[in-house]
Order: sequence, then structure tokens, then C-alpha cells
Amino acid sequence: MIKKYTYITFIIFFLTSCGFVPIYLKNNNIQFSIEQVNYTGDRELNNFLKTNLNQYKNKKYENKFFIEAETKYEKVILTKDGSGEITNYELKAEVVFLIKSTNKEIIITEKKIMEAKSDKFEEARYEKSIKQNFASSISYKLTSELAVN
Repeated sequence: MIKKYTYITFIIFFLTSCGFVPIYLKNNNIQFSIEQVNYTGDRELNNFLKTNLNQYKNKKYENKFFIEAETKYEKVILTKDGSGEITNYELKAEVVFLIKSTNKEIIITEKKIMEAKSDKFEEARYEKSIKQNFASSISYKLTSELAVN
């Protein structure tokens, strides 16, 4: 019994004191401003990206970025069942960012496999939430890349 409590105490002690900190917890070292982004491509994904990147606009920093963003969104049929009904899709979003001041090109791709739903309205709503998650992830990766430069 004492051995059991000793093991539990050691496990708790080591897990809480290991110093684990998520790498992408926060971008505290943001010292730049995104002045202008010109979007082309998928309109809905562009709107989600614009919403996420607006928080970095008009900051009072010396590093100012002007960006061209070209988005591509694809919904590819992966599998069908015996009756020909679609069962799985692959959703893929690719954004090519061209940073004008440095002529640097950043390509960010996100993929997800989505199961088809019998209710098409629910499927469209779920797909829209996946697009929002893609945009959030892509904008975070972009700001992480810009913070390094």
C-alpha cells in the first residue's frame, strides 16, 4: 500500500516538475506590423484569414510587411461505398504568401480527411468550421515565420 502511494507521489512530482511548455503557446515576440494583404483565390478562406491577420495591422513597429496571398482550396473525393455514395473527402488548403519587401515566398498547406454526412447542411457547416481552423493555423504559422525574420 505504501509502495503504491510512493509511486503515485513520484509520478505526480515528475510530471508537474518536468518544465514542459508548449512551443506555440503564444507569440510574444511579435515585433512587426502587417500593413497590407492582397488576397486572391478562395473567397471564404480569404475572409477567415483576413479576420485572423487583422490583429497584426497598424502596429507601431519598424518591420512593416506588405503581402500577396494566393489561396487554393480543394475538396477531393477519396472513397465511395458500394452504391456509389461518397464516404470520405480530403480537404486541402494551400496558401502562397509573397512577402514584397524581402521577395520571400512562404507556402503553407493544411489537409484533413472528412467523413461525408447524410445531412448536407450539417456537412457544409462542418466544412466551414474546418476552413476556419485551417485559416487560424495558417495565420499562426505565417506570423511565426514573420517573427523569425
